[in-house]
Amino acid sequence: MGKSVTPSSAGNGGNDQGSTPVALREALEERYLTYALSTITGRALPDARDGLKPVHRRILYGMQILRLDPGAPFKKCAKIVGDVMGSFHPHGDQAIYDALVRLAQDFSSRYPLVDGQGNFGNVDGDAAAAYRYTEARMTAVARLLLDGIGEDAVDFRPNYSGEEQEPVVLPAALPNLLANGAQGIAVGMATSVPPHNLAELCDAALYLIAHRGATSGQLLAFVQGPDFPTGGVVVDAPEQIAETYRTGRGSFRVRARWKREENARGQWAAIVTEIPYGVQKSRLVEKLAELILEKKLPLVANARDESAEDVRLVIEPRARGVDAALMMETLFKLSELETRFPVNMNVLIDGAVPRVVSLDEALRQWLDHRRAVLLRRSRHRLAAIVRRLEVLAGMIVVFLNLDAVIRIIREEDNAKEALKAAFELSELQADYVLDTRLRALRKLEEIQLRKEHAELGEEKSEVEALLADEQRQWKVVTAQIRELKKTFGPQTPFGRRRTTFENAPQAADIDLTEAMIEREPITVVVTKKGWIRLLKGHVGDLSALQFKGDDALDAAFFAQTTSKILVFASNGKVFTLEAAKLPSGRGYGEPVRLMADIDDDASVVCVLPYRSQARMLVIADDGRGFVVSQDDMIATTRKGRAVLTIDAPAQLRLVVRADGDHAAVIGENRKLLVFPLAQAPQLARGRGVRMQRYKDGGVSDAKVFTLADGLAWTDPAGRVFTVEARDLKEWIGNRADAGRLPPRGFPKNNKFG
Repeated sequence: MGKSVTPSSAGNGGNDQGSTPVALREALEERYLTYALSTITGRALPDARDGLKPVHRRILYGMQILRLDPGAPFKKCAKIVGDVMGSFHPHGDQAIYDALVRLAQDFSSRYPLVDGQGNFGNVDGDAAAAYRYTEARMTAVARLLLDGIGEDAVDFRPNYSGEEQEPVVLPAALPNLLANGAQGIAVGMATSVPPHNLAELCDAALYLIAHRGATSGQLLAFVQGPDFPTGGVVVDAPEQIAETYRTGRGSFRVRARWKREENARGQWAAIVTEIPYGVQKSRLVEKLAELILEKKLPLVANARDESAEDVRLVIEPRARGVDAALMMETLFKLSELETRFPVNMNVLIDGAVPRVVSLDEALRQWLDHRRAVLLRRSRHRLAAIVRRLEVLAGMIVVFLNLDAVIRIIREEDNAKEALKAAFELSELQADYVLDTRLRALRKLEEIQLRKEHAELGEEKSEVEALLADEQRQWKVVTAQIRELKKTFGPQTPFGRRRTTFENAPQAADIDLTEAMIEREPITVVVTKKGWIRLLKGHVGDLSALQFKGDDALDAAFFAQTTSKILVFASNGKVFTLEAAKLPSGRGYGEPVRLMADIDDDASVVCVLPYRSQARMLVIADDGRGFVVSQDDMIATTRKGRAVLTIDAPAQLRLVVRADGDHAAVIGENRKLLVFPLAQAPQLARGRGVRMQRYKDGGVSDAKVFTLADGLAWTDPAGRVFTVEARDLKEWIGNRADAGRLPPRGFPKNNKFG
């Protein structure tokens, strides 16, 4: 990769005259970085100020040039797309049209920016008609985004050809980034901002103006959470929602809205009236049909689509005695009736620097932009007033000396210079006087000029006072936001909240297996060679068990027939087995590999019973790991779920219960380190972080414990030793430290027992 290349040598027979050797690595890095930055700033990420990507901004500005205001006649989308592509966005007509269509879809945009006429697609996933058939114009919301663009409200820059000018950002009279949301994938980064309720955003913005240091937690008193155009129900806990808005990262768990509809003779059906945002209804219905045919939904008899303009999915139970909530829980778990909307509020700050922002930062960016727009428009208006006052002053002079002015114009060869010399007029005043028609020189016109001069003088004083007083500026911005809230208040069709919030019902914790299988106690037995079986009842004495060949007992634990069993493989994957489907204890059992698609080069590290909300500390033998909830390990297929990302030749070494406040890690080099468990991040999946630093070897064992109870271990003879918290001070450090030799009496095998 460090070799030099001569770009022109291949085409001139080895003659390298005029060529410059370039290091291949440097050339690739420079060109790829240029491409990445171009994609980030020029295509994929929205600007924090107006919430628009370049293609959307160019579409709206192109429609502004075409005068496609909300009350104007529609124009063909082909005309709009052609003008935008030819003047501003040379990236292909289909890309522009797809972006325009999305802006017009009321199921994609919470506050559509384009008013479409014709077939613009539907929630079933059907595509829009070709742009030669559809027509469009701007909505009132888009008009607000462009308000003041002709009054020097924002900067302009040359377009791609340098022949025209395009806006760097729009004035944005509403917080469009949060109101309509944004999704995009750049190079090395992505963005996903959910839509919100505009009336709530206005309330939060007003509070933020009055309390500039307000946090996202305080703003959540006004902004309940996302407000998707397709409605639905968010079932996340308030604490989780608050954390998502504080960090700018996370996800929202969105469910379909449903109700129970009673039919004749005691029959009933579940009616879905709203589906999660971004889900194609036709694909959802197909998936439900597949699940029913594959008998993965034993509580459901039939599912059909009876939608017209509104969504109406009818789901019939297998029997009228089926619990409706439990049936819907099975559907939520296995279909897109429940989805997770990812949140990654990664936006461009000042149109240049990508950064993940919190809720308060996003609103603060928009408010600062609105103040900047106000100042620019005020300066533009002040300059116009000054020019007009100058003209009016010249005209008043003309009326006071009308006869002399007429004589000079009639007799002088250079009337302009003569007027300037006689009445001390400026260039602008002299030109205006000479361009004035005779019929304007009426007595009534003089009165109007003097009245206008006085009014403009007052306005000039007001504008100058506004520009000099920041408090007055924020009062104007506040008045604008209050007016915006009146337009999109909760009582308006657009302002009414569509997405609601609920706690996940109790049925969410009831597994389908638990509903269909009789609950009985069992004992799960796992051998060292990876064979598994179950014994009926909770069997404490396993000494009489027989094993195949030279195999032996590795682990045994109590469970229920309704339990889930987690199998950890050395490649970092976790597989889920149903306890009821395990082979009985009459034989030797069966290999775990027959029940899960474990890679040939991977081995079984451990087998554990699943416990809801239980946390585990997972560590690879190179010392990297993290804390993960067992809820994030559940896999729904034989292929398992990748939890710990491992770089070969490293392998998953330890899976430890994370019950406590401190972690103790000992390496193969016999160095012990104790550190607060809070220093280990909790992730759903990933590479993790270094738990302990080693020069040679890797991790040997780990334990999570409560410091107040002390650190205990069991020696090979079965004796338990405990080191009190006060005696552990010299081993307590920070994550990724090297540690030191363990206390006297620690087992020679470097295991906690």
